[in-house]
Amino acid sequence: MDLSVFSGAPFWAALLSIIVANILLSGDNAVVIAMASRNLQPSQQKKAIFWGSAAAIVLRVILTLTAVQLLSLPYLKIVGAILLVYIGVQLLADSGDETEMDGHSNIMGAIRTILVADLVMSLDNVIAVAAAAQKGPEETRLILLIVGLGLSIPLIIFGSTMLLKVMDRFPVIITLGAGLLGLLAGGMLVEDPAIKESIQAAMEDAHMIFEGAGVAFVILVGTYLKKKNKKIEE
Repeated sequence: MDLSVFSGAPFWAALLSIIVANILLSGDNAVVIAMASRNLQPSQQKKAIFWGSAAAIVLRVILTLTAVQLLSLPYLKIVGAILLVYIGVQLLADSGDETEMDGHSNIMGAIRTILVADLVMSLDNVIAVAAAAQKGPEETRLILLIVGLGLSIPLIIFGSTMLLKVMDRFPVIITLGAGLLGLLAGGMLVEDPAIKESIQAAMEDAHMIFEGAGVAFVILVGTYLKKKNKKIEE
């Protein structure tokens, strides 16, 4: 490989595009990371956020390389939407537990939640990152993806850490975060290739309807389970 490609304007422009795209598209991921780590002890929160973010970036590189093929698979987004709803409900239901969790298994549980949520939410996001990589020299595209996404890890970690502090002060943000997952799930469901044309033909405002239904379902069910868990503990 000609090393001069790394000093050219196309390489650096593509790298900057990937970093910016990933930062703009990672707000919802930071919410999930913060929510999944919230009930861990402070020292374990840092480990869960770091390893969850790092693993999610590696996963996103792999996803980006196969993004076009993945997004064309029927029913994949439906499964992803169901997973997002489940994660949103569980995170909201668990938010009423003020006791701190400890132990290796709970850190791994938080990391698993982060990974699954990032996997689902990245299905669309990776298209933008892949498109940004296409701007660079062909022989450097994989390196661009790895370096560009890797450089965004500290920014995602910082965002998650800040959200954790804000959540402790304003618990309502947990509900808003869970609602965001419901919103994303509703939009993802409507976009699945297996049902997209028929459902959008039947409903003029299909996106808005399903996104609203997703928000309502996650918040209502999550809040109900949260209250139910609180009564059991009492």
